[in-house]
Amino acid sequence: MLRHLPRFLAIPLAFLAIASNTLLHALPLLALCLVKALLPWAPARVRLSRALVWLAESWIAVHSRRIDRFTATPIRVEGTDGLRHAGWYLVLSNHQSWVDIPVLQYVFNRRIPFLKFFLKRQLIWVPVLGLAWWALDFPFMRRHSQAEIARRPELRGQDMAATRRACEQFRTIPVSVMNFVEGTRFTLAKHASQDSPFAHLLKPKAGGVAFVLGAMGDVLQSVLDVDIVYPDGRPSLADFMSGRLREVRVLVRELPVPQDLVGGDYEGDDAFRERFQAWINALWRAKDARIAALLGTAATPRAPA
Repeated sequence: MLRHLPRFLAIPLAFLAIASNTLLHALPLLALCLVKALLPWAPARVRLSRALVWLAESWIAVHSRRIDRFTATPIRVEGTDGLRHAGWYLVLSNHQSWVDIPVLQYVFNRRIPFLKFFLKRQLIWVPVLGLAWWALDFPFMRRHSQAEIARRPELRGQDMAATRRACEQFRTIPVSVMNFVEGTRFTLAKHASQDSPFAHLLKPKAGGVAFVLGAMGDVLQSVLDVDIVYPDGRPSLADFMSGRLREVRVLVRELPVPQDLVGGDYEGDDAFRERFQAWINALWRAKDARIAALLGTAATPRAPA
């Protein structure tokens, strides 16, 4: 197993395995991507989207088997009983590390529909993966700073308009819409700069979740509230792939879609926005308490490993 190899050998071998698996699946995926880009018929594009998702799930399945075989890091999961591969889910999670993404894929692959993330627009230029994400209908977002919006007011609302367009597209085939509600990875520096009221979390950003519920609330089956915990502290991707973690803990809670928060005007209705933020903050307080319990800590943020 890789964890018994010296680190200078384990890490390159792990990333070589990832690269070979990616190329193996990327070649047919990119071929289908080109066909999809040329097809003018929406029903045919939907069928191709299903084939592309099958390839992506196959890539994740191979990668997950390699995690099991080579890293020997147990990923202990609770709460996935009763989930269905056919359906629509909104998945909300805390965010600490790039490791969160392969962990979520490991936990949910083929248990629920394929996870779709909202990505920064710049990531479309990542070689191979950028085109694959486009073909898989991942939504690309332009993140405008407050300073940019102040200079160019016409930029206000563009991200939310992109969210609406993506969600309309998501209605065509079962999908799991993934949202890291904090908007960025947890660090002690970010935690301090926000003066976050939570011990193990940054402040949640409710706007994106509100727009997903507004656009898809009538088709969403449920909300999956996910806690990811690393007892050894926040790992790097190299730590994970070289088997340097004792364990990963994942707790999943399936919650009903809050029907009273579906279809409201988050931008224009102050009362609705306050109610939505209260709902998110209540989720985050409960999540913070569960993470503290899993770590066996008091309400004090942990330093990275």
